[in-house]
Amino acid sequence: MSEYFIYYASSNVLGIIIFGIMLTHDRLSIDRQEKQLKYDHALIAFMGYFLSDAIWSGVDSGVFPVNTFTVIATNVSNFVLMTAIIYTWLRYVMAVEQIENRNKLSTRIWLSVPFAVSLIALILVFLVSPRLLVDENLKNTRFFDFFLIFVPYIYLAAIIIYTIKKARSEENAIHKKRHLYVGFFPLMVVAGGLMQMLLMPTLPIFCFSCTILMLIFFVKSMDGQISTDPLTRLNNRGQLARYVAQSGNLRMEGRRTFVLMMDVNDFKKINDIYGHAEGDQALVILAQALVQTVKGYNMPMFLGRYGGDEFIMIAYPVREEEMQKIVTDIRENVKDRCERNQKAYLISVGIGYDELLGEQDTFQKCMMRADSKLYLDKEYCKINGKSTICN
Repeated sequence: MSEYFIYYASSNVLGIIIFGIMLTHDRLSIDRQEKQLKYDHALIAFMGYFLSDAIWSGVDSGVFPVNTFTVIATNVSNFVLMTAIIYTWLRYVMAVEQIENRNKLSTRIWLSVPFAVSLIALILVFLVSPRLLVDENLKNTRFFDFFLIFVPYIYLAAIIIYTIKKARSEENAIHKKRHLYVGFFPLMVVAGGLMQMLLMPTLPIFCFSCTILMLIFFVKSMDGQISTDPLTRLNNRGQLARYVAQSGNLRMEGRRTFVLMMDVNDFKKINDIYGHAEGDQALVILAQALVQTVKGYNMPMFLGRYGGDEFIMIAYPVREEEMQKIVTDIRENVKDRCERNQKAYLISVGIGYDELLGEQDTFQKCMMRADSKLYLDKEYCKINGKSTICN
């Protein structure tokens, strides 16, 4: 039994160390966004649970004193910290989804009600009839097991229902995947706990599954920060450089390669009249229109934010005539999104594109030619009254 305790407890300690490294990385990072802080709270809840679970294994194996109080106390401790894991993830999801009033005291109190009620009920049951919680062999009863998972499942259901609703109403494919990813992540965590409880209670399956899943989530998050523009969720300039550097990306057999450079005509006007926050919204609208355009074509494309209000697209049509249709679709989609969002302005987009020629040509040269044509297009828009219109 002592070997079982050493194996089980050391697995939990390893999880604490791994999560501690992730937490330290976040604490030393310059990123102090609300969602990052909420993610750190979830890490702390996981670490607390692993410590509590290690102590539970000491009682379960007989290394620590075994009596009604220690059995119930360690199980209740696990229950509290399991609930804390799901609760802190719920708070993280609320931060990611930017839910209104999420930080108001009344909201936090309302969210805590299921946990508070169940904890009080557990204490009352323990005081009145502890045998409802543990049997004569000092093992958990089915009633106690049900109690331990009931409240976490309430929070879990709330997360899943909300994120599914958000995903169903989301048009942007990237954002749709994000809604589902953060919503269904805790379901995978709880599945590990159920496997351990029902199949192999003496193996730290929950610890292993949580550690693996959080590592995957952490790596994916780091990859997103490295390659994704935080405002528009498009590829950033660094990802563009990595894409261009990979051999074979710029020339595809049977297709031609075009580089498009785009920006918002008179973007400064939007910032000056409506403020920089609205300017950011204009960039998001343009990004969404570009994603919508890309989804309408059955051809390889790369799309990213180059910097400021400037965007870049690499398209691989079979015929050059397709490029003009892409330009037309971009402008129509931008106009449509401005009108659907009832914006007080109508965005005009300057677009220039050029073809990547033979082996002697380079991406940088092609991009410079496209950029030159972009500025010619911007002048044309201004001269012909087709620039951004602000009401």
